[in-house]
Amino acid sequence: MATTKKDYYQLLGVSRDATQEELKKAYRKLAIQYHPDRNPGDAHSEERFKEVSEAYEVLSDPAKRDKYDRFGHAADFGFGPGGPDFGSFQDIFSDMSDLFEGMFGGGGFRSSRPGTQAGEDLRHDLSISLLEASTGVEREIVLDRLERCASCGGSGAAAGTKATVCPTCSGRGQVRQSHGFFSVARVCPHCQGRGQIIRNPCGDCKGDGRRSTKRTLRVKVPPGINTGERLRLAGEGNAGPKGGPSGDLYIFVAVEKHEFFEREGDNIHCEVPVSVTTAALGGDVVVPSLNGKIKIHVPTGTQTGKIFRLRDKGLPNLRGYGKGDLLVHIFVETPTNLSQEQRDILSKFAEIGGDDIHPRRLSFVEKLKEFLGGTLAEEEES
Repeated sequence: MATTKKDYYQLLGVSRDATQEELKKAYRKLAIQYHPDRNPGDAHSEERFKEVSEAYEVLSDPAKRDKYDRFGHAADFGFGPGGPDFGSFQDIFSDMSDLFEGMFGGGGFRSSRPGTQAGEDLRHDLSISLLEASTGVEREIVLDRLERCASCGGSGAAAGTKATVCPTCSGRGQVRQSHGFFSVARVCPHCQGRGQIIRNPCGDCKGDGRRSTKRTLRVKVPPGINTGERLRLAGEGNAGPKGGPSGDLYIFVAVEKHEFFEREGDNIHCEVPVSVTTAALGGDVVVPSLNGKIKIHVPTGTQTGKIFRLRDKGLPNLRGYGKGDLLVHIFVETPTNLSQEQRDILSKFAEIGGDDIHPRRLSFVEKLKEFLGGTLAEEEES
């Protein structure tokens, strides 16, 4: 039983008055979706790819489209009994070279063209102090990287010689392989996509066009940077083989822990111990900051956990949006190793009702009595 062919416009999902640009856009989307390289072994996807390719081949040709609009599938498109020929689909793909860029992430197809293979990106880990992160710092780093060979100028060919055009791909860097009635571009296996063959390689770089070199670079780290941020130095990675462009260098920054400060975004936290007498009577306390010492006043009756916020004493924002704050956390320190005189003074303080002046303690005792149902009072009397 003969199979009913589907309407070409419906296959591409366009209206019958679609422009050539709309046809091309619709076909590109469907071809990427159903291409056999993306769906290996999927017979349905392969069949769909053939259908949308045939539809585009007809509708993208004004003469064939006119025939199809008048006579439908009964029109003679010159395909012959086997359907569209191989050459016509080769033309489709040559007109749509960006098809494979969309399939393979945007760079795979371009990188297979002659002379465009870039060098590898490099990574360097850099550790800096919190104070350096606050002000910014310039550091020297030493890299082992591949640089263009001085003997051959990066060509890979020995002095006095030069590369020749690859006979397999005729310098295109690609070969086409037939899959039924459509073709797929592949990297040339003879020249690995470079389009050239080096018959007399350079003795110093063995034909690669690159040599390992130790290089010292100065890196400027901006103020406000945090652990996990990275800096990109364009063109400071490995040189590309056979004279290709260099890759990039990525500096991954780690900010070291500080003995006083704990970072939270652009804010910094600092715990400051104060004596019982200072907390009770009030007084001035010296606290550290990123710019030196600062004196703050601790009011009478300050408790552990009290936080003083010092505006704009934190880290600068990496993107220039002001500065963070310094948050000083008060910790009231209980005295130890008391002398006998100090013990006597504290005992006297307790005797004259010193414990009764702690509001949180009194509130806690009252709630505890209620919770225990009076047993606490009996234990205290006994």
